[in-house]
Amino acid sequence: MAVTVYHNPACGTSRGVLAMLEERGIEPTVVEYLKNPPARDEIRHLARSAGVPLRTLLRANAAPYEELGLADEQLTDEQLLDAIEEHPILLNRPIVVTDKGTALCRPKERLLDLL
Repeated sequence: MAVTVYHNPACGTSRGVLAMLEERGIEPTVVEYLKNPPARDEIRHLARSAGVPLRTLLRANAAPYEELGLADEQLTDEQLLDAIEEHPILLNRPIVVTDKGTALCRPKERLLDLL
């Protein structure tokens, strides 16, 4: 099974997802999105694949969230993508993609639905 994890090594939940995969003998493709941010279209695709609004992939407790006024529901997806593009830390994690689907795996047990 092909598995891709959008990962931040500083995140305990993200590390937990990787550990769960390792326990099952699955070696995922790991995208450290802070070092290699996904393109706008890729982020848009992740949200669509997960069946969630783009806003769901935002990390509301990241410092730039409040500074940029991202809680404003009037902001368009393009404006949200602008913010994520400039501040990749705003992308919540871990996002996991498998043959069964895509999900933001918070809590990490959401991973089980994708395996």
